[in-house]
Amino acid sequence: MKEAITGLVLAGGLGRRMGGIDKGLQAFRGEPMVAHVIRRFAPQVDALIVNANQNIERYAAFGHPVVPDVITGYAGPLAGLHAGLNACRTPLLVTSPCDSPFLPLDLVARLRDALEREGADLAVARTGERSHPVFSLVRRHVLPGLTDFLDGGGRKVDLWYSALKVVEVSFDDQPDAFANINTLNELAALSVRPDTP
Repeated sequence: MKEAITGLVLAGGLGRRMGGIDKGLQAFRGEPMVAHVIRRFAPQVDALIVNANQNIERYAAFGHPVVPDVITGYAGPLAGLHAGLNACRTPLLVTSPCDSPFLPLDLVARLRDALEREGADLAVARTGERSHPVFSLVRRHVLPGLTDFLDGGGRKVDLWYSALKVVEVSFDDQPDAFANINTLNELAALSVRPDTP
């Protein structure tokens, strides 16, 4: 029997490169960007949580629990992961950012296969030579170590990874699936791009 997985949509950033607006709520093809992410992500998991630090009620309207960072000061994606791990009640948690509306429909299955095969603590997506740390599947038992890392001032994903058994999972067959939208120009350009499968 496979272990249950909670999905975590990371929407807790400040959207600095988009002028300080809430990226997940920006209109993309006629609806908030986060709606596209949820539609592709939710069917792959047993439960879904959204990590957000502003516009909580608007995110809650999508029908999933919303959890803010426990670590104050917009401390980045690791703070979002920390909040999600604190809130989740399943052995596994998988993450996706709110600004990647083309995320793979087989993301979770492939990350899970690699995690189980390698007996790893964390599985992370990779295309080419680039890893995508905001697309990762992690065992809930890493929470105490992550808490200690953040409490000690740590913020860099790579540094935290160094204490874990990590497996990278190639998605070279779907390189465009990880396109994320950081600026208004990217929002406009990707809004007319064909969908990935």
